[in-house]
Amino acid sequence: MTGVNDDVPGGRRLLRVEGVTKSFPGVRALDGVDLTLRAGEVHVLLGENGAGKSTLIKMLSGAHRPDAGRILAATGQATGQDGTREGLHDGVHDGLQEVHIRSAQDAERLGIATIYQEFNLVPGMTVAENIFLGRQPRTRLGLVDRRTMRARAAELLRRVRLDVSPDTPVSELGIARLQMVEIAKALSLDARVLIMDEPTAVLTSEEVETLFEIVSALRDAGVGIIFITHHLEEIGVLGDRVTVLRDGRSVQEVPAATDQDELIRLMVGRDIAEQYPRQRPDEPGAPLLRVRGLTRHGAAAGPVFEGIDFEVRAGEVVGLAGLVGAGRTEVVRAIFGVDRYDAGTVEIDGKELARGDVRAAMRAGLGLVPEDRKGQGLVLDASLQDNLTLARLDRDTRGGLVDRGTQRREAAAVAERLQVRMSGLGQHARTLSGGNQQKIVIGKWLLTDARLLILDEPTRGIDVGAKVEIYQLINELTASGRAVLMISSDLPEVLGMSDRVLVMSQGRLAGELPVEAATQDAVMELALQAPDHPSTKHNDESAMEGSDVH
Repeated sequence: MTGVNDDVPGGRRLLRVEGVTKSFPGVRALDGVDLTLRAGEVHVLLGENGAGKSTLIKMLSGAHRPDAGRILAATGQATGQDGTREGLHDGVHDGLQEVHIRSAQDAERLGIATIYQEFNLVPGMTVAENIFLGRQPRTRLGLVDRRTMRARAAELLRRVRLDVSPDTPVSELGIARLQMVEIAKALSLDARVLIMDEPTAVLTSEEVETLFEIVSALRDAGVGIIFITHHLEEIGVLGDRVTVLRDGRSVQEVPAATDQDELIRLMVGRDIAEQYPRQRPDEPGAPLLRVRGLTRHGAAAGPVFEGIDFEVRAGEVVGLAGLVGAGRTEVVRAIFGVDRYDAGTVEIDGKELARGDVRAAMRAGLGLVPEDRKGQGLVLDASLQDNLTLARLDRDTRGGLVDRGTQRREAAAVAERLQVRMSGLGQHARTLSGGNQQKIVIGKWLLTDARLLILDEPTRGIDVGAKVEIYQLINELTASGRAVLMISSDLPEVLGMSDRVLVMSQGRLAGELPVEAATQDAVMELALQAPDHPSTKHNDESAMEGSDVH
């Protein structure tokens, strides 16, 4: 697969956005944005969280309407809601027609399909029912023609290389397969324009490769694809052109082969000299967390995790690496008291922590930023003030009444410290960008004075600028004597920000690597070890000797 489609310069224009502006109370989300999409190209939309990407794609999919500017689309079979061209089209401009996208149905009639980060699927329905939801084929009697629906769904599933039955409930599918069902649903619409919002954020490398092959096939078939990603290495592999948004403006359009440092400079308006600016301590302090023999029994396949021994000292970042399913998240959830464990101990400052008691963990100075920030870290329809002060509600309550004044002061101070981009503390968490949502989740624990912060996938789905801000916050925490236990599937992030790296394999600790010996090869060698490997022990030096250390 090549990153540049030679046919793009002469490809027929499918869509053009001209000078589009959109404001919300207290925030100008878009300010004169321009974008052109051609048939048979992958056009990457790049920008920090809060740059306006989500607002733009919601405008193209009918969720928002522009305050100013215009959207033009290729002429074709699109019709208005009443079956005529009136209301949807407004005039021809250089082979394109100005359109008014007032609803998802309007976008669909224009051949525009959007796949969001949060899938738009109904868990209780089958794959076929989801693909054709609201558009089921009918018999002459007006009944749903299930045979035809299943046959069409089966063909679409073959196109996206998804080997599941059309009758499978989508609730039984994992993230990668749900992604493919969404693509099949878009194909069922005969979409000419496909918008993909962070489609690789939760996929493994093999799943990403399969997705790229499908996207490439769609591009070769003449589909125009708007692709949003925070993974800069994907741009040169898959993309043709890049439009960079910053602060609601389209700052530049560049080829996908543009150097990553230049893309970062365009995104954030400044150079980022060091991607992982870890400020390591000269000498870590006393142990804050000590885990001994932590074990959770599983089914016949074996334990969920077993014999976990490690400690985290004041002032250091300990990275927890491993393949998906190695048990990393299960271990930290057990430490924090969310999940049970069957044997072993967890000590904070030398005092054993009660099992399965989240409140006790919080009182002891632990904080957990979960990998699913929207599902587990935030109350999406609550205000930022309420989210920031939720973990210290007991401190702000006197005689059964909440001291809202204190809450406002505390929340405002931490929001300012973290530079949260918001219209005000009353704004709902749901409306923030991913990076700012993550700052709110972390800020919640800063207000509890947590001494040890567990970060599970702390930068998943956020842009490079927001990542650096979170890394700097990690530096501030450890410089003040706190400690961080960090899980990340982004191996360069683990290596760049950790002072020590613990590697898990199939529920056990396969080894520990000091920062000077921690390379991608060394980590992967440990992560791929079988449970009964002779060097599957904490801090096993023989495991490091056999690795290719650079």
